[in-house]
Amino acid sequence: MHARLNLKGCVAAALAVAAVVPALADERRAAVPLLPQYRSECAACHIAYPPGMLPAASWQRLMANLPQHFGTDASLDAATVQSISHWLQANAGTYKRVREEPPQDRITRSAWFQRKHDDVSPATWKLPAVKSPANCAACHTTADQGVFDEHRVRIPR
Repeated sequence: MHARLNLKGCVAAALAVAAVVPALADERRAAVPLLPQYRSECAACHIAYPPGMLPAASWQRLMANLPQHFGTDASLDAATVQSISHWLQANAGTYKRVREEPPQDRITRSAWFQRKHDDVSPATWKLPAVKSPANCAACHTTADQGVFDEHRVRIPR
């Protein structure tokens, strides 16, 4: 009888781990070390968003449309585009939370982003120190390191 209980317990534990591992793997992907070219080019204007925050198809469209990147010309030479694109594709989000392509390929419009920030008031987004949901570093104190731990959030006043 103990052998069956232990076996059942082991099977249950294995199933629980199997259900969590893909989520953990994707969370680790969000903290992938940034490609130096990506950091220097993209973080010149905004936070260097971790590649795991968008699916590959969204990154592909964003990189193909750099001359009209959210109202700004973010054009790069072909070699840099190719290098950054390959890195983004290799590290794009793959778990279910980021597999769905968000409207206009905006991280802030993704279902997982909206769910994570549903308790943030509209007034908070309008604070001078925040300005918009895209300004992760305003509240996430370790966003520049690709870490968005809820316990390190500090809402500006």
